[in-house]
Amino acid sequence: MTPETPNSAGGARTAWSGRFEATPGEFQQRFGASLPVDKRLYAEDIAGSIAHARMLAKQGVIPLADAEAIEAGLLGILKDIEAGAFVFDIADEDVHMAIEAELTRRIGDAGKRLHTGRSRNDQVATDARLYAKRAALELTALLGEVRVALIGLAERHPAVVMPGYTHLQKAQPVLFAHHMLAYFWMMTRDGERLRHAYAAADALPLGSAALAGTTFAIDRDAVAAELGFARVVPNSLDAVSDRDFLADLTYACALGMVHLSRLAEELILWSTEEFGFVTLDDAWSTGSSIMPQKKNPDFAELVRGKTGRALGDLTALLVTLKGLPLAYNKDMQEDKEPVFDAVDTYAGSLEAIAGMLSTLHVNAERMRAGALGGFMAATDLADHLAARGVPFREAHEVVGRLVLACEREGRTLQDLTLAELQEASPVFADDAAGVVDIEAVVARRDTFGGTAPARVAEQLTAAREARAADVAWLAARGAVDD
Repeated sequence: MTPETPNSAGGARTAWSGRFEATPGEFQQRFGASLPVDKRLYAEDIAGSIAHARMLAKQGVIPLADAEAIEAGLLGILKDIEAGAFVFDIADEDVHMAIEAELTRRIGDAGKRLHTGRSRNDQVATDARLYAKRAALELTALLGEVRVALIGLAERHPAVVMPGYTHLQKAQPVLFAHHMLAYFWMMTRDGERLRHAYAAADALPLGSAALAGTTFAIDRDAVAAELGFARVVPNSLDAVSDRDFLADLTYACALGMVHLSRLAEELILWSTEEFGFVTLDDAWSTGSSIMPQKKNPDFAELVRGKTGRALGDLTALLVTLKGLPLAYNKDMQEDKEPVFDAVDTYAGSLEAIAGMLSTLHVNAERMRAGALGGFMAATDLADHLAARGVPFREAHEVVGRLVLACEREGRTLQDLTLAELQEASPVFADDAAGVVDIEAVVARRDTFGGTAPARVAEQLTAAREARAADVAWLAARGAVDD
């Protein structure tokens, strides 16, 4: 940007005032400015500008001395911003103009040459792609912490049996480790979506200028290599108007939050006195201002509640993009706020869930006691009959009558004697009473992906391998996995 002298119409500094006799007034500046939101892209904007300036000098478009002055000036601005010594002025409209205006103030005419061969349209698209890549890496690392915590719970409690549910009614017993690994695989898919968002953003739009390319002899491949992009966007119109990669990232955050919300809901239920399956650490609970006995799962509830924000962010972004003609439109200024909010919300929620899981106390005896109720061995009794030639529908009816009788008498299936079983059906063999043993019920689910201990051990091995692959993926991109 070239700073302009404020005029009588409102005092705005613009990069386009040559054609205008008046500039926006104070309200228009506030309404039209994206600076309060997009200033967080300062690091990406400076990185893109340095790469652009180096390329312009290499191509002979601007003098090398100017490129060196530009780079030194930009690094000085970066240092000041990170030290909190830089004041963003709303009159500069956006982060690009704020940085370029300050650069020109610091180094003079050389700063005015930085914008050669580019537009704010391809500049902001570049900034957004750099941000999306960084956010995907950071979220993947945070997601990894949750997945490590899930593996840890499964490893520490390999034999704990708990009720499995459908319709929130007791269905069949499962291993607690199996339940935790279900969330692990759910979040493995979340990681895949983040990697897809990273790949979608990993293309350089800079050099497309406003929409049609530039007349200067630029080298887009060199800029892509310096900024770490895997490829260059092949169509200049698409380059400046594409925000699919932001939608991909926001979708990954939204669905990731849905999964965290489901886990949070179970932690909330399981920590009630009625369930008593787990105890949340005091550091991840709060009390009541009036009821001294209360221990509330507030942080899990917040994760559940914040999910609505992420879903709203995705809707807002998609509606903003809907129906926009090519190429750039001012509507697209509204793309960043929902993305930033979705990323921030997901990041904070991942950190909270990781903290809750890593400090969670599992009440194994309460879980096993819960697994004894609800007639959860009923299917095994029916299978026992079916394996001995009774049509399954008939076996289902026989066991259903046994369940009804037990329910009326306040008994469990484990209370039934062999004689009572054989009275219901003479097909019940001598080992039928052992069929309802809870550990045996779990162990018989020995198909691939089942809840039998051997199968869960296989899952754990696969989970560790999947986690190692994530670490390697991050490392290959220079990201540190904490």
